[in-house]
Amino acid sequence: MTASHIVLLDAGSVGDDISWPDFASLGRVTVYEHTKPVEVADRVKTATAILTNKVYITAEHIAAAPGLRYIGTLATGYNQVDGDAAARRGIPLCNVPGYSTDAVVQHVFALVLNLASRVGQLAESVRRGEWSKSRHFCYWKEPLFELHGKTMGIVGFGDIGSGVARIAHHFGMSVLAYAPRPKPAPDYSPFAFTGLEDLFGRSDVVSLHCPLTPENTGMVNAALLGRMKRTALLINCARGPLVNEADLAAALENGLIGGAGLDVVSEEPMSDSNPLRLAPNCIITPHVAWSATEARTRLMQGVFDNLKNFLSGTPTNVKNGV
Repeated sequence: MTASHIVLLDAGSVGDDISWPDFASLGRVTVYEHTKPVEVADRVKTATAILTNKVYITAEHIAAAPGLRYIGTLATGYNQVDGDAAARRGIPLCNVPGYSTDAVVQHVFALVLNLASRVGQLAESVRRGEWSKSRHFCYWKEPLFELHGKTMGIVGFGDIGSGVARIAHHFGMSVLAYAPRPKPAPDYSPFAFTGLEDLFGRSDVVSLHCPLTPENTGMVNAALLGRMKRTALLINCARGPLVNEADLAAALENGLIGGAGLDVVSEEPMSDSNPLRLAPNCIITPHVAWSATEARTRLMQGVFDNLKNFLSGTPTNVKNGV
């Protein structure tokens, strides 16, 4: 079986530097580099299959596509699609799990190490000529610190969270984890599952690795931030809305925590008015933790395989129960 019309709404989000599988072998393909919200309904109206990364697909968009039989995300997350509305039509919503685990774990520690060793700050200082003018053979702008002997707190203990925990262990860190549902403990120590408030209070680094839900939106607020050590770091490579950004900016500006490393924010692209853009001791990267070349190659193969499997009558990675 083939799909009569496959519509990919935001191909530009995965770049043009990787080879794609042969989607044309699965049906007629229309590729858009970017799609604005006002353009979605018109672009999907003749679609049999919709593929989207960050373009939101609402119940209204689904209703506007009478021939729609499949929705696939170019991502592990799928909150950008109204899965319930799709399910009511019998349309499966499929994601690509696991493709970026190693890339995200790597990026988490890029942020942690940059904050611990101030690599970017000091490299820029050297570029400005400050080392050439120094009276000493070395200098630092502020204290650097070792990860060994510190405590890493992981919020969410799926593939990425457990991967971060494993690397933290190899750095010589103790690991605390919070998981709302029971998870098996790893085979190393020191490790313990604990409550969210205890984790924030005891950790030197807190890293977020949970999906965004209505219940946890804005959960990292003034109350939780107030429990953190004044030297502690917050890392978010999960979803921006997990964090109350005004509260985090205030905590950074008032020195209540040591720093933050973020790859995601509440509105993307980031607004100039975001309170974190100029916050002190805050490193922000533009949602690239997932985007290593190898990860994007695996992603597009996974998107292709999901659609091919659906057309073959054996759908995979269905997230809305269809």
